[in-house]
Amino acid sequence: MSWSMLLPLLVVASSLVPGCLIFLLREDRVRTRSVLNLAGAVLKVVLVAAMVWGVSQGETFQLSYPLLPGISFGLNAAPFSLLFVTLSAVLWLFTTIYAMGYLKGSPQRSRFFGFFSLCVSATAGIALAANLLTFLIFYEMLTLTTYPLVVHRGTEQALRGGRIYLAYTVLGGAILLLAIAWLQTTAGTLEFVEGGFAGSLAAPQHAALRWIFALLVVGFGIKAALVPLHSWLPQAMVAPAPVSALLHAVAVVKAGAFGIVRVIYDVFGVEFCIELGVTQPLAIAAAITILYGSLRALFQDNLKRRLAFSTISQVSYIVLGAAVLGPTATIGGTVHLVHQGIMKITLFFAAGNLAETLGVQKVSEMDGVGWRMPGTMASFTIAALGMIGLPPMAGFISKWYLASGALEAGQTWVVGVLLASSALNALYFLPILYAAWFHPPRADWPKSADRGRFETRLTLLLPPMATAAATLLAGLFAQLPFSPLDWARFIVAREYPP
Repeated sequence: MSWSMLLPLLVVASSLVPGCLIFLLREDRVRTRSVLNLAGAVLKVVLVAAMVWGVSQGETFQLSYPLLPGISFGLNAAPFSLLFVTLSAVLWLFTTIYAMGYLKGSPQRSRFFGFFSLCVSATAGIALAANLLTFLIFYEMLTLTTYPLVVHRGTEQALRGGRIYLAYTVLGGAILLLAIAWLQTTAGTLEFVEGGFAGSLAAPQHAALRWIFALLVVGFGIKAALVPLHSWLPQAMVAPAPVSALLHAVAVVKAGAFGIVRVIYDVFGVEFCIELGVTQPLAIAAAITILYGSLRALFQDNLKRRLAFSTISQVSYIVLGAAVLGPTATIGGTVHLVHQGIMKITLFFAAGNLAETLGVQKVSEMDGVGWRMPGTMASFTIAALGMIGLPPMAGFISKWYLASGALEAGQTWVVGVLLASSALNALYFLPILYAAWFHPPRADWPKSADRGRFETRLTLLLPPMATAAATLLAGLFAQLPFSPLDWARFIVAREYPP
């Protein structure tokens, strides 16, 4: 097997193998478990970096193993795949460090970190999938490996949230299986192709293809939390903070949005989507989700639930960018895949710090918390301002390209949606920041954990500070080579050649 075939497999295996080994460890083997966690996370980043460099130099990394006539298991390092797998690899490293601190002294850590690693393996497989069947295999693996993480605490509330999550996502997988089987019998292939393959089918099959497109969007839309398929996500917030960060920034919701974008560009193709008339309804669904999520976030006192509804809104920016169908809007949606990830993971890291260190879980309990935990709240502030879309944060770059692209495509109503969403973002984030920095601190906190010389353990403090810095740097240096924006332009240039 050549290096170009082996490398995509190694990227998936770099977390799969440590995860399997961690399951075998006793709870008291803390050092061994930490070494396996960190070694796998660092190795994945190195392997992905090698792949990104190779692709930028014109190399091809592809693996294909035939399963049935016309059906294969395949991995392929396409440019869009690399954007997603890079995000998952880098944020997994930060989340691993954070989880090691967050779960210090907790029971069942071997089980947690075993499934944690398998979850990231599934996400890497989704990112590198060369066809819809491979995508489905890893997509279902993601469902099964995240369920134990959601129910990790074992409380009745956690078990209920897990049951709701499993019911929604298993249904989504069944719908996807139906759509993929139908597409295989109709088109005879499931391979992702730049520009799509469905457009080559005869006109009498177009009615069936519209239904297949709808089924694929519903199947992926459940994990992407499109309204009205979103209800599982707030319920899943009973999971520990590292899991919430993983669900919202790296794995589950991002996998759904990634799937929808691949259906538009690599299954149906932009021009054929326009011909079928399927993208305008999708854009409207994304716009409704953006506004609905922001409105619901306004009325949540529980901090993690407020962030959950914010995710429902923010992830649909990615779908909206693809559905508007224009190069500039697509750049905005594509780069938001990364920008939303680094901003959202920062917010969940900070929320976890507040809960773990001070017992603060509600917005109404955050008076003066910025002066008690300045590093945590400075990180939260940067990410929140980025979500609102203020320059020079990463979120501003995403929204600027989305709005500019909408105007180029003649979809001026999208600009109104973006402005309304930003206003709502401000309404549910700015009161938090004002209370944290300008209200007098509480005399006592619900909980007072041992913090050592700093505001909290360094393994909890450094990850959000690092991702907050990335939120700022991704905006300030957006024009540099290999920035998320530069890579998004490279991806879109292949979809919209001059």
